[in-house]
Amino acid sequence: MTALPATVASVVANPFRVRKVEFADIAAVELRDEYSGAYAVFALRGATLLDWRVPHGDELVELTDGYVSAAELASQNGVRNGILAPFPNRIADGRYRFDGREHDLLPGVAAAERLIYHGFLRGMELAVADIQEVARGASVLFTGVIGPDAFPGYPFALEFDVRVSLTARSIALVVTATNVGDRAAPCAAGWHPYFRLGDAELASLELTVPATRCIVTDNALIPRAGEAAFAPIAKASMPDFRLPRRLGTDVLDGCYADAAPDADGLIRSRLRDPANGRQLTIWQRSGLTHVFTADTLARDARRAIAIEPVEAMTDAFNRPDCESAIRLAPGARRSFACGAEFDAESDPVPLFINPLAVMTA
Repeated sequence: MTALPATVASVVANPFRVRKVEFADIAAVELRDEYSGAYAVFALRGATLLDWRVPHGDELVELTDGYVSAAELASQNGVRNGILAPFPNRIADGRYRFDGREHDLLPGVAAAERLIYHGFLRGMELAVADIQEVARGASVLFTGVIGPDAFPGYPFALEFDVRVSLTARSIALVVTATNVGDRAAPCAAGWHPYFRLGDAELASLELTVPATRCIVTDNALIPRAGEAAFAPIAKASMPDFRLPRRLGTDVLDGCYADAAPDADGLIRSRLRDPANGRQLTIWQRSGLTHVFTADTLARDARRAIAIEPVEAMTDAFNRPDCESAIRLAPGARRSFACGAEFDAESDPVPLFINPLAVMTA
């Protein structure tokens, strides 16, 4: 048997590498599988996914539609691939009550302009605290702190760890919040990824979301009070994706709840191209799934679809039924995990591994 050259043998034994890069003038880190060519790029700002590609056939398939310039990232239009913390989606009127105190996230803002959503983490510059390069994948740990005076209306102190990982066919993230203050804090996390399957038209793709209920909202996309916020999927105005359904011209911006998990406890939604069998499986360990067909983006509307794993529903800070779920006591920590895996019907064998296998807390 002919021995492999040392450099080749090293790549085969451990093909995963992490390096700092500039991506369209954005400070970032790239996680790469030198063997297959798969890679993902995450900005230091918010640990925002900018690009993810996986080889299939004779091409590197684009699987996300991220920001393409520093100016676009700064604008946060569409919250492309943003990590959502300490709250996903909207807070009604930018106000909430917690532990008997009223809080205003938009002090001095006129009533007609009082719109706030998707938290603060997505706009924060984070530090790289740890890098792992092992045979089964690579991961990077980003860290950041929200101080009690950092943002109006949020007088709480939280430390955030965001562990992102790459394998040959998957990406994953774990967002961990630790209350480093002296009082309880409201906190929930989520992710706002925009997925695509190469150049396939969105209308031609099939979506599956194993939810049994959906969230009923008013015209401002705020859920109704109490149990009125939940409707059986069979009786709701939102499409039923429990079985694969073609997206077509559907305009979606809504949330699905009470999804049936698989045997391993993970909730899995799927985006599939019936023309070639390419598929993304979006998994989450808990929570709800928000779906948005990107009709209002400033660039490339409906080029991708946001399939968003979220820990809590919209306006959770104002809901008594969410109070215990979002409460984070002093010294306590809580994690939310999610990710995505690519496969295709033409693959000879499944390449999946445990999506959490390369994560280290």
